[in-house]
Amino acid sequence: NFSPELLEKITRVKKSGLTFAPEAGTQRLRDVINKNITEENVFETCRTAFAGGYTTVKLYFMMGLPTETDEDIVGILELSQKVVDLFYSIPNRPKGKGLLVNISVACFVPKPFTPFQFEPQTTVEEFERKQRLLLSTPRSKKISISYHDAKTAMFEAVLARGDRRVGKVIEEAFKNGSFLDGWHEHFSADHWIKAFADTGVDPEFYASRARGYDEILPWDCFDYGVSKSYFVSEHKKAVVAETTRGCHEGCNGCSAQRLAGGKCQWF
Repeated sequence: NFSPELLEKITRVKKSGLTFAPEAGTQRLRDVINKNITEENVFETCRTAFAGGYTTVKLYFMMGLPTETDEDIVGILELSQKVVDLFYSIPNRPKGKGLLVNISVACFVPKPFTPFQFEPQTTVEEFERKQRLLLSTPRSKKISISYHDAKTAMFEAVLARGDRRVGKVIEEAFKNGSFLDGWHEHFSADHWIKAFADTGVDPEFYASRARGYDEILPWDCFDYGVSKSYFVSEHKKAVVAETTRGCHEGCNGCSAQRLAGGKCQWF
């Protein structure tokens, strides 16, 4: 919903950087994650930015999404190249300035309370292979690439979906010297690797293992409004790239209306 009116309001305060999030490089994979935007939506957004005087945009993607193939990875650069081509096709584009399309590619971390809570995370080795594929794919000099550290993403997945046994790993990592790990300059993978080894906890059990629909998950004891059966239903739709309409278009039966005292029509 990026519009010339919104752009004008932004630039009235400060001409800051613009980041747009296609999330995936192909339409099929955007449908898998229910992004519900098309390639033309991406182009229209960038066209508005370019017409408003911007010559630098950042596009945010993820790798390691469920059902992802190498074609989807290559698609990230193909979409970015189309954005470059779009800039040079606009008659009223900013003159005298060079274009830069920064693409940032994060490693996907499956999270609780989502349809992908059942999914295994891509392994560190596979993440690194996909990153090499991304870097080796031909691209314009107008495109720069940054990506997430795969080991960091694996630790994030363990913390996101861990049970009470991960508590002792966190304590041990702290004793090893982990502190302010959210800042790259403070993070040390070695502290965490040693903590897992010393506590006998296998990180792969939490990170790269698929969960069955009937498995009791550590967070199942919380009532967060949306039913587990709804997440199962949405996961089944995701793996066949079937999208779900937005809530503003009509109720999808997730049961969250109960939180506001309402009654869900499906549960």
